[in-house]
Amino acid sequence: MTTTEHEIERDILIEAPVEVVWRTITEPEQMTLWFADKVDLVVEPGAHGYMGFGEQGGPVVVEAVEPPTRFSFRWNHPAGEEPTRSNSLLVEFTLAREGGHTRLRVTETAVGSLNRPDIDKPKYAEEHNHGWGDFLDRVARLVAERT
Repeated sequence: MTTTEHEIERDILIEAPVEVVWRTITEPEQMTLWFADKVDLVVEPGAHGYMGFGEQGGPVVVEAVEPPTRFSFRWNHPAGEEPTRSNSLLVEFTLAREGGHTRLRVTETAVGSLNRPDIDKPKYAEEHNHGWGDFLDRVARLVAERT
C-alpha cells in the first residue's frame, strides 16, 4: 500500500485465476457483492453508469476495458459535468498472473490535481486508502468462497 501526494495504490494476491478475478471486478452483479450495493454499468469504454453506496453514490464513466488485465473508470465529478482530469478521479484495476494466482492492484489517481475546493484531499486519500484495502479483502474472500 502507498499513498503519495494523495494518490492511492493498493494490491493483493488472490488465490484464483485471473479470469475469475476479472469477472468478479467487472460484472455488475458481482460488483454488488464486494463493492457498491447498486451498480448500473455497462463495462465498455465511454459507457456512463452509476454506483451507489447506501445513501451515497454517483455517476461513473468507463475509461478502459482490456480483458482480463485492465479496467478503469472516472468518478466523483460534480453533478451535471462530464468527468475530466481536473474534476474527477480515475480508478484503475490491473490484474497480473502470478503462477496460478492473480495480483490485483487498484489505483485511485488525480486526487492531488483536482481543482475542487469541495474535497479535502488529505482526508479523501486517507479514507479511500483504507476503503480500497477493505474492498480488495472482500474480493479475495468472495473469490475464495467460490473456488
